[in-house]
Order: sequence, then C-alpha cells, then structure tokens
Amino acid sequence: MGYYFLFFFLIWRIWSLVDHALIARCNMEEPIRCAAVSTDGIHLALGMKDGSFTVLRVRNDYSPDGAHLAVGSNDNSVDIYGVVQRYKKAGECVASSSFITHMDWSIDSKYLQTNDGNGRRLFYRMPSGKEVTNREELKLVQWSSWTCVLGPEVNGIWPKYSDINDINSVDANFNSQVLVTADDYGLVKLFRYPCVRKGAKFKKYLGHSAHITNVRWSHDYQWVITIGGADHSVFQWKFVPERKSKETLHIAPQGTLVDSHSEESDSDQSDVPEMDSEIEQETQLTYRRQVYKEDLPQLKEQCKEKHRAMAMKKRERAPASGLRLHFIHGYRGYDCRSNLFYTQTGEIVYHVAAVGVVYNRQQNTQRFYLGHDDDILCLAIHPVKDYVATGQVGRDSSIHIWETEFLKPLSVLKGFHQFGVCALDFSADGKRLASVGLDDNHTIVLWEWRKGEKLSTIRGSKDKIFVIKINPYMPDKLITAGVKQMKFWHRAGGGLIGKKGSMGKTETMMSAVYGWTEEMVFSGTCTGDICIWRDMFLVKTVKAHDGPVFSMHALEKGFVTGGKDGIVALWDDTFERCLKTYAIKRAVLAPGSKGLLLEDNPSIRAISLGHGHILVGTKNGEILEVDKNGPITLLVQGHMEGEVWGLATHPHLPLCATVSDDKTLRIWDLSPSHCMLAVRKLKKGKKMFTNYSLESAAFSMCSQALIKYWVTLSFNVSVLQKKFRYISASLFCFLVLGKLLQVNTSAKEQLFFEAPRGKKQTIPATEVDKIDWSTWTCVLGSSCEGIWPVVSEVTEVTSACLSNDRKLLATGDDLGYVKLFKHPVKGKYAKFKQYMAHSTHVTNVRWSHDDSFLASVGGSDTCLMIWSHETEGRREARQCDSEESDIESEDDGGYDSDVTRENEIIYVIKALSTNVRPMTGVKPHLQQKEPSVDERPPVSRAPPMPEKLQTNNVGKKKRPIEDLVLELVLGYRGNDCRNNVHYLNEGADIIYHTASVGVVLNLTTACQSFYLEHSDDILCLTINQHPKFPNVVATGQVATSPSIHVWEAMNKQTLSVLRCHHSRGVCSVSFSATGKLLLSVGLDPQHTLTIWKWREGAKVASRAGHTQRIFVAEFRPDSDTQFVSVGIKHVRFWMLAGRALLSKKGVLSSIEDARMQTMLSVAFGANNLTFTGTISGDVCVWKEHVLVRIVAKAHTGPVFTMYTTLRDGLIVTGGKERPSKEGGALKLWDQELKRCRAFRLETGQIIDCVRSVCRGKGKILVGTRNAEIIEVGEKNAACNILVNGHMDGPIWGLGAHPTRDVFLSAAEDGTVRLWDISERKMLNKVNLGHPARAVSYSPEGDMVAIGMKNGEFIILLVTSLKIWGKKRDRRSAIQDIRFSPDSRYLAVGSSENAVDFYDLTLGPQLNRINCCRDIPSFVMQMDFSADSCYVQLSTGAYKRVVYEVPSGKQVTEQAVIDRITWATWTSVLGDEVVGIWSRNTDKADVTCACVSHSGLNIVTGDDYGMVKLFDFPCPEKFAKHKRFLGHSAHLTNIRFTNGDRFVVSAGGDDRRCLFCCGFILFLTGPILL
Repeated sequence: MGYYFLFFFLIWRIWSLVDHALIARCNMEEPIRCAAVSTDGIHLALGMKDGSFTVLRVRNDYSPDGAHLAVGSNDNSVDIYGVVQRYKKAGECVASSSFITHMDWSIDSKYLQTNDGNGRRLFYRMPSGKEVTNREELKLVQWSSWTCVLGPEVNGIWPKYSDINDINSVDANFNSQVLVTADDYGLVKLFRYPCVRKGAKFKKYLGHSAHITNVRWSHDYQWVITIGGADHSVFQWKFVPERKSKETLHIAPQGTLVDSHSEESDSDQSDVPEMDSEIEQETQLTYRRQVYKEDLPQLKEQCKEKHRAMAMKKRERAPASGLRLHFIHGYRGYDCRSNLFYTQTGEIVYHVAAVGVVYNRQQNTQRFYLGHDDDILCLAIHPVKDYVATGQVGRDSSIHIWETEFLKPLSVLKGFHQFGVCALDFSADGKRLASVGLDDNHTIVLWEWRKGEKLSTIRGSKDKIFVIKINPYMPDKLITAGVKQMKFWHRAGGGLIGKKGSMGKTETMMSAVYGWTEEMVFSGTCTGDICIWRDMFLVKTVKAHDGPVFSMHALEKGFVTGGKDGIVALWDDTFERCLKTYAIKRAVLAPGSKGLLLEDNPSIRAISLGHGHILVGTKNGEILEVDKNGPITLLVQGHMEGEVWGLATHPHLPLCATVSDDKTLRIWDLSPSHCMLAVRKLKKGKKMFTNYSLESAAFSMCSQALIKYWVTLSFNVSVLQKKFRYISASLFCFLVLGKLLQVNTSAKEQLFFEAPRGKKQTIPATEVDKIDWSTWTCVLGSSCEGIWPVVSEVTEVTSACLSNDRKLLATGDDLGYVKLFKHPVKGKYAKFKQYMAHSTHVTNVRWSHDDSFLASVGGSDTCLMIWSHETEGRREARQCDSEESDIESEDDGGYDSDVTRENEIIYVIKALSTNVRPMTGVKPHLQQKEPSVDERPPVSRAPPMPEKLQTNNVGKKKRPIEDLVLELVLGYRGNDCRNNVHYLNEGADIIYHTASVGVVLNLTTACQSFYLEHSDDILCLTINQHPKFPNVVATGQVATSPSIHVWEAMNKQTLSVLRCHHSRGVCSVSFSATGKLLLSVGLDPQHTLTIWKWREGAKVASRAGHTQRIFVAEFRPDSDTQFVSVGIKHVRFWMLAGRALLSKKGVLSSIEDARMQTMLSVAFGANNLTFTGTISGDVCVWKEHVLVRIVAKAHTGPVFTMYTTLRDGLIVTGGKERPSKEGGALKLWDQELKRCRAFRLETGQIIDCVRSVCRGKGKILVGTRNAEIIEVGEKNAACNILVNGHMDGPIWGLGAHPTRDVFLSAAEDGTVRLWDISERKMLNKVNLGHPARAVSYSPEGDMVAIGMKNGEFIILLVTSLKIWGKKRDRRSAIQDIRFSPDSRYLAVGSSENAVDFYDLTLGPQLNRINCCRDIPSFVMQMDFSADSCYVQLSTGAYKRVVYEVPSGKQVTEQAVIDRITWATWTSVLGDEVVGIWSRNTDKADVTCACVSHSGLNIVTGDDYGMVKLFDFPCPEKFAKHKRFLGHSAHLTNIRFTNGDRFVVSAGGDDRRCLFCCGFILFLTGPILL
C-alpha cells in the first residue's frame, strides 16, 4: 500500500506521504465528517453530515476481515453493513444514549467497541449489533486498532480537571507501544501504551493553532497525520522511535521537539522519584505577606485624620543619640543557594534578613547595604566582583544592584516580579542580568541593568525555579533549573523561547552551570547526580553526592560541588574524576574559628572559590572557609531555620543568649571577637527566654573551646499562663525588690502579680510610674504609650527594653523596625528614630549591661543583630541609618503670607477657562436678529449711511492690517515662581518667562525675542549649564496633561517636548550635571518627580515626591544621579538607581532643638554639602541627609532662592526682608556659608522680596516678587532695573495716549504705570492705595481718569501726576471710564448697572449731572459718539444699549443708532461686530475689543488668551480672522496706540503681563515701528 492519507470537508483529497503531493480529489454534495478505507485498500467509505454515507471504489469503519462496515452517527446508533452484500444493512447497535464519537473493531471482527458523547464505552457482538454486558466475555478480546478515548488502557491521557470533550482523537501504535492524542488546545501528545496510570507523562508538540479534529498513524507507523479544525491544515509528523532518539542525542534538536515531561500531570501516582525533604520543605515556603512595607504610605494616608489631630499636639522630641548596625550573626542558607562570594578585594559578600553584608574576615568586621526593606532571597556577583545584585520579597519585588566598596545603589529594577525574586545571574560581560520571580508563573526577565530596561520576559514555569544562568559565550542564551525541569532558553526580541531538556525521566534540578564550551551545561539533581548536557540533550550522568547537589561552581579547569551530604568535591573539567573531597566536620575546624559547628556534615547550600580558598555556606546558617590544604575556618554563624524569640543580655559582661525554634540555646560574645561561645541543644524549641538572674549567674571558663553556664531563673511564670491568655514573649518586669511582677498579654492587658505566690494585684495607673521597676520590657503602660504607631491596627509593637540609665526605650515591631524613643514615652505617637535591617517581625530587643549595644532578634529572619549605641557626644557627622518619625511634625513649619499664598494657589488651566466676568443672557452669535422696519430697498436715493467710526488720517492711504508680530512683553512672573531668571552668553542676554512666553532680553539693545510654543502659563524655567548644551532651556507649564519644552534660546528651536505624567502643571525643572537628564516636579496631589532623557523624550524614572507641595527640586551640580527636593515641612535627598528613585528624609536629630521647617530653596557645596533655605530665614547645612549646622537668620524673612556658582563655589541667597544700611534681601556667601556680603536693591519698597538669583561675571541677576528684574554689581552694589511689571492681581485698565507711543496700565496691585514703547521701559508709576480697574486719557492727553475697584475715580494731571479731582458716588467696581471727544464730559460705568456723567467744565468738585438708568446688567465697555451726544454701552447681559449725553435717556430707535458715528469702538457687542464671536464660546467669551484708528480692523481678546485680528466691520457670523498666542488666559483689555502702530494687550490670570504687538500693513508688508 502506498503512502497516502485522506482529508475531507465538501471535498475529499488523497495525499502522498512521500512526495507531500495531492494525488486525487473529488467534490461532494454534502459536507463530509469521517472516512474509512477497507483493509485491501480498494474501497473508501465517506460519512456525510446529513447522515448518509457513500462508498467509492478506491478500493466508515471496515472490519479487519473486510466483510462489514460500521457507521456511527449523531442519532445515537451504529449501523452495520455487509460489504459483499453491496452494503446491505446487517445489524444495528442502539445502546448508546448520545452521539457516537469513536469506534474500534476486534482483530477477529467479532466485536465492536464505541464511545459516545455521554462518556460511555459500550461493546457489541458483530454483525448482529447486540450489546455485550458480560465483561468476562471481553477479557480475551484483542483490538485491531485503538482510537477510543475512553477505557482503562487510556486512563492516563486525561489531564486533571479536563472535560470529556477535551480530547478529540486517539490512535495507538501497538508495535512501538505508544499512543498519540489530539485535543482542543491544538496539542499533539505522545504517551506510552497502554496508558493506565493517571497523570501519565507525555511529550507534547505544538503546531496547530486551535482544536485538532483527528489523528492517525500511517500503515507502517512511520508517520502521524493530524488535521486541524479551524486552522484547516494537515500536519505530517515523523515518528522517531526511542532507540533511535538515544542514538541521535548529539544531533542538534529539531525546532518542533518539545519534551513536556508532563506539565499537566499532577497526579500523586506519577513515577517521579520522591522529593528530598529539604527540597519539598523549600518548595512549600510562602513569602507572601498580609502587609508589605511598601503598603505603609497608603496605610498612613488612610490614617490622615489621626495625623492631623496629633500634628496639633506637642510631642516629645526624638532622642539625640542613635543606633548604628554593628554586627549580624546569621546567614540565610536554609532556603537559598549560591548566595556567597568573594569580592574583588577579598571580602565576603552574602545576605541575611533585609541586609546585604560585606564581611572582612581579617578584621572580623562587617559593612552593610541597607537599601532593601524585606527578606533578600538571592544574590549574584558581577564578573568583575565589585558589584552585587540582590533580589527581595515584595508585592512589587525589587532587585538592587549595588557596589561593594561604598555600598551605594547603582540601579533598582522593579515592575515585573510579584511576591519575590528567587534567582539572579549576571552575563559574562556584566551588562545583562537575568532574574526569576516568585509569582505563580515564575516569570523570567532579562535586563540591561544599568539602564534599568527590560530586554525580554517570559513565563518560566508553574513549578519553582531554583537557578538561572546566562550563557557566558552567548548572552542571548540562558538556562533555568528547578522542580521537575531543566529548560534551555534563547532570546527572541522582547521574549524568550524555551525548550525542555531531553532526558529519560524528569528530575528536579537544584544547581546548574555552563561548561567549557557554549553548548555544554552541567546540572545537579535532587538525587545526587550530575547531568551533563550538550545543548538540550542529556549526554550522561555522574553520581556525585549522597543527596541533592545544592551548589556548583565552575572553575577554569574543573568544577566544585556541594550537597546535602556535607561534602565539598573538586572535579576535573569533564566530571570523569573526583580530584579531592572535603568533609565539613567539627574535628577539622581551625583554632581561629568564630564559633562552634553545630553538627557534622551540614547540608551545603552555597560554594564559591577565590583567593586560594573555598567558601561554603550551609543550611544551618554557617559560613566556612576551606583551605585547599584541608583546614576549615568558621567565619559567621547564626540560628538555623525557625523563629528566634528568646533573648537575654548578661548583667555585667558583654554577653547575650538566644533561643530559637531550632531547639538550641546559644551564648554570644558582644565584644569585638563577635563569636558564638557556646551552644546547647534543647529538647523542645523555646519561644521565651528569661533574664539572667541578677544574683546567681555564674560563669566558669574551663578552656577556650568550652564554657559552662549556670543560669538560675528568677521566677516561673507557667502558673500565670494557665490562668490568662498567651503572655507575650519577654514582656514582664520585676520590681527591684523582686516582690512584684508586671505582665503584658496578647489581649493587651497589663497585669500585676505578687511574687512568688502569683497573687493578682490591682494597681492604679498613676501609681505604676512611681514604682521602681528592676527592668522594663513591657509594651503597655502610660510610660510607653507613645511607642504605638498610627497604623497599630496593622502592626504591633512586639518587644521593648529600657536602657539601664532609664533614658532610652528601644522597641521592635511586626514590620521589622527597631525604634528608639526618649523615656518616658507619654502621649500618643511619640517621635522616634527608626532603623531598618530585620526583614519581618522583631521578636525581642535588649540593652547590654553598659548600654553600649542593643541586641535584637528577628523572627523568621533567624538573625541576631548587634547595634552600637552612639551617644550625642560621640556621634560623628556620618551618614545615619535612621529615618525620623513617620508622622508629620506638629511644628507649623513657620508662617509667611507669600509662602501661604503660593502653596494655596490653584492654577486654572486655559482649556478649562470660564468667563472672567459673571455674564448672563444669550450670546451675540446665538441671538436672533430683528429685521429693521424702515430698511431701505437695494436702490435708494436717500443720503448714504455715515461711517460707523470717526477715522483719523493715519496715512495718505488707509490700508488694512495684515498681520501682528510680537514686539515687546512687559512683565515677569515672580510672585509664585523662583529660580527663573538666568544669564545667557556670558551675561550678554538674560532669559525669563511671563504668561506662556519665554523671553530672551539682550542687555545691550534692550530687544526681546520670544519662545511662543507653550499653550498655557509657564511656571518654571532652567538652563543647561553643561558646555555641550549651550543656551539650552527647559520650561514647564500649566495644563491638564502638561508638557515640558526643551528649546534653544537663541534661535527658539524646539529640541524636545516631554509629554508629562504629571497633572495640573510642572512647578520645577532641573538639568543634571552632564546635561543629559532633566528632572521635573508636578503639581498633582502626589507631587510626582520624574527624570527624563530629554533628547530621546523618554522617561527614565518616576515616583511620588510628597503629599505636601514641593517648591524646588535640583540635581547636585556634580551628579547625574543625586538631587534634593524641598517643600512644605520637608526636605528629601534622592538617588537615581537605574530606573528607580530612592529617597531619604532629612534627619534633624544631630542638632539640638532643630525642627523641620518649610524649606523653600536649595544650593550645593563641596564635600557633599547641601544648603536649604527655610521659611524662618535660617539656612540648614546638610552632610549627606543629616543636618550638621544651622546658619541662623541668614535673612530676616523666608529664604526664597539660592544659587550655586559653579566656577568658584560662592553661593547667592535671596530672601524677604526690610532694606537697611547693613544690606537687604540679597547676599553673597562663601563656599561654606560662613561669611557673607549683603546688597541693598533700592527698589523703593518697604520690604524687598527676592524670588530668583543668578550670578554672572561680577554681577548678580535678581528677580523679585514685585515683577522686577534687577542687575546688581558686586563691586559697587549699583542696581539697574532691567524689567518692570505689575504685581498682584490682573491688569484691567489700558489707556493709549492720543498722540504719543506711550500708554497707561491700571491693575489690582493698586498702581497705574506709564510705559514708553519706543524706550521699552516704564516711565513712571503712581501708587493709588486701592486696586484700579479702568484708565483713560483725555482727548488732548493732558489728563488721566482712573476708575477704582471700590467705586472711586480719580483724575490726574499728566504733567505733574497730581490729583486734579476725585469722587466716589458708587460702592462697587468701576468697569470703564471715558472722556467725551469734546473733553466736556466724563462717563463712569460701574458694576451697579449704572453710568454716571460728570461735567468737567464745572471744576474739580466733579458733581454728577446725570446718569443712565435701566441698564440690563453691569457695564463692560463704553464709547462716545464723535459729536459727544451719545454713548454706547456693552453690558453683562450680552446687550448693547445707547444713551443720550448728558440726559441719560436711552435711544431705542434703530434708525437713529445706525446713523451715529462713534469716536472709538471698544464694544464686543453690536451687529457690526457679531462676527468676532466664534463657535466655541460656550464656556468663554470675547472679553475686549478695539477698532483701529483707520476704522478698517478690529482686534479682540478672549477668555482663552487669544488675540484675534478681524476686518471691521464684521457683521457676518464667524468671520475670518488671524489669531495670535502669548497670553496664558483671560485677556482683560486691548488697545491700538496712536497712529495704529502698535496693539497693546493686557492679561488677567497670566499675572500682570502686558503685550505690545507691531503689525504688518497690507500690500507694503514691512512692520511699522
């Protein structure tokens, strides 16, 4: 028979298995569901979807003898047809209750077995179709084929939790005793046949994309054919018999061969060898916590109300003295491996609890990396052996890469592992790091660790992975080893593709290393074998140890292994020969050992070589150094697995004792020898250890190796435990006389008993503090009330101990913190110092006899930590390990009105702007126009309509304005910003910002140039000081999703736009030392800090900064990784580590009476000094993050700004204070802020307030709160005001001089200012004492009328600026004020819906002669007619009304109104200007307008900050226009100057900004200036 097979649907096809070609095909009328070929290969039977069948001569299931055909259908029956009788029906099988799915004939054709849709297996006698129910009859039946999915022979093919329809097809190969299956998941699986035991092992093969409908062997069993359902594909698989697969192990594996080793088979009946007890125990460990330390900020946020309540109360200060981690007894070996290495300098690095330890074995000292906050589970060392990677437990687990010399983090990797990181490995070049997580899928991640970037990630396995190794020759390849797995991976883009190692039976792998070539791999199994692999194929195994091989280390010419048998073995490079073995025994310990070996041959969990020694870590928490010649030295020792609870210190000697769940009592030396002096095994694990007796603790030293202790217990508390709930460990205290015992219980009861009878006593709380207690280890009582944290519902204080001098109380809690309080600790939530090293609950703390040390023991971290007590007098200005209290200080941080105002500002985003005025009514473009009654016909002999506007001769020809160009910006944003004025080009230019414009001012020509790409208020500005990036500027703005623009100051080219993760706005930006990174601070509630690679536009790292406002964050001028942020009652010192931001709070406790104030500014000095300016005027000097000095009253008021001069290190400070003879608000200091020179600004202000400083060559640039920019000479202290602007409140009033290029502005800062456009400066200003709202020149320009917010108006003489007259007839704001063209009348419009007329010819008494009544709303704008007989008003009801002057009578006849010629037009309402209203004015309005003197154009301003240019008149709705940006929000007023040469616009919410625009005339094109 030839090699062919069938594939069918509406068409049947015959394919060749040799040529892979289509042989024949035939179209059928009905869909085909099944087919069968007769045994002689002549006939082909096809089963149809409609229930019929067709037999073709090619010569549904034929019997083996070819006599019958069985046809199973969906009508629950099987029909039997006789082939010789021309397919006449011979019988019927009707016992099934569901559709037929599978059928098989017996070899003798006498029986048929079927499976149906209900999962039943039935048997029938052939050809009658009678059901066979007697199982004895079927025992000897042999089946011709096996395609049924049910039956004892195929029990093992069904995975756990599978459905009866999951496996679609089966076919058995009796010759090779294998079985192939096809399922709904697109998997082809190969089992042994028969497959009787559940959870049988298999090999699985991928290819089909969805369910596989059928699978069949070829006639000679060389091929397997599978057909897919939805993928419509036919797969041909070559069968490789087992004997041949073993012969071809040296051949590179085929891409389709994936050996699963039964990932789905989780039955207990599996033939996997029984797992070693240690391994089984390790796999069952869980590292998941109910509460992680990373949850604390959120928990504290939930306790905000408690915080606020306690912040108002005075609390005891934290103690001045502190603790420093001195030594740790312990090593984590019971659930870790390969976590012990020599560094480049010969020190030893390992981990225990949450600490990375660097141990100097010569000096017997330790140094600590304390960046972790939970259990470290794995450690890997860089190939150069100067960097270490450690992975920890955590909800979002982190990996820290840190250097061993200075113990500083280099990178922190987060975001991809959950619950913990269990394995790490560096690549051979040190650039990459591989990690494995403890999530359910044991995710594998490949990192480029320096950049903090993920290269690839993949789900590793559902079973635990113990080891990951990167191929030293090909860094894109790696291996993982773990429970029942050995996988080989290679990187493919952002993912990893893995294949299981091909071996006979699955074993759990405990260790793995690469060999001498890229394809050679060696792994240690749980049974003690070494597996040798070439690529993914197992070459051979070598018996190495009795028990699991926990650790392997590759040498240049060999290997070293360690196992559970306690043997260290040295091997040659092929594992052919064991060169030497070392047994870890007590008898071979060297005399210099730092302790006693608990047992011989401890289980070895880590091995490393270096510096002529072998380093060994054991499961019992011991680190040993093996000399190659034989001697073994014990270096470090700790308790074994289990929790350590008992702790006691000797009353006279530097000794302490501990007991643990490992059933040992150990005595430790607290002196510099740091060794375990004695150990004794106990019958049961101890959870409590009483104090040494004060009277009868005797010590007898028999020899150096043996010390005996007789410990007499003072009291037996077992009687009490019977009566009350569990007594918290060690929480009881004796009276000095020994007659009274104090007990704390787990129910938080404080009980008292008489000793020794145990009689309960009742003692009032007021009397407890008066009692002289021998010790205090209780956590309850009024004298320790303050030790309980705000989040005490989540964490409990587990232990406490009072120092012998009764001044300090040390505590330990459930989160692993050791805290230090001043005693007594009365009142809730006392201040403290906090220390992190333990990973989980601290079970006990005890002071040494002389208070020089504090001992603490951890529960599950099994270690004993010794903390040195550094008293205030002995403390050095070193980096402190502590954090301050976790509750905000009750100190108010100081008060200043400017700081309070800045902190409370809510920035209105332009896109969300609403009307600047409270308008009512229907907007003009939505109003229905009423037709005029006397409207003239198209042709009329009536006189022509007069001009709408009286025009002036601005030129021989009137030409429309074509464009506007920004020429001058008057103003500077200083009231709520800082550090935003800088020199450029070595002092030739300065740069600053106002509104949404970045301004570059040339100091020689006084010309300005502008950066106009921002869309809203700019809040911050900085320049890049690196020579590689000259004149590069960064600016941040207000917005819902704000952007940061990086641009070139000279050509205004945008270099990068950073779309922020901040919200509301960006309040601070700073470039790093190299200029490549940019730091930004957001105005979102968390005040997020973000670091950018600004040239790529990529975010490097981001983190919540503080819940309170951050004012400034700046990089250190010599660093790309360190920066400082300051704000409301806080200062934080930050470090960029990879893509993570790490921070430390500023620690104040080193200075007596220091308190955390609101910090406003920051500067930097040499030797890692930082200076911060405070709200009180002090300057704090910090070393690292510890306060070392305070420069008291550097300024009399807040220090708003500081500047570090890079060239000489001098520091400039600017503050708020009254000017005096000695100086003022500007000071220049030396590098250490010890000497200064003060400068007086001579601004004329009562109080000077400096917001920005910058130092150039011999000059200092100063920006003030009053919107002034001043240049101060260092030698002569001469002041030169470069920029002026209005101060507080918006500018409302604008008045252009009728004949000169000068104008007046009036603002709510209470000033009216006179500006000269050609001179580009302020000529004069008048302080009015009240906010001003309107200003207007008289027609001759000799008088100025000013309207005030309080309803008063004033008339000044221009020449002398003296008051000619003033009057107040209204109590609300004056909205507009105008002189009539004939200079006789003054019209004053107010918010009281009135316009008052005053006759100026009657003198300065300014008696009101009449007023306009019945105005529908407040007045916005007013215009006189050219003949001074009429006035038109724009009102807040969107109505334009006209009145007679001076009678105040309203003109209602439209014909009269149409014939009026107006002297000016500033109204935003009227048919003539309906086209200035756009479609998108639903939320914001056109706020101001002005028609040019030529009468051809009108400019407008709106609530969106846009200036628009229209033709005039513009009666058609939505007229064409040009628009110009620059203002950030509401424009309040706009005016043409004399001769239409300039347009002046005034901003409201963009903080006192005046814009002056030149325009281009139509046809000629040039700008007229």
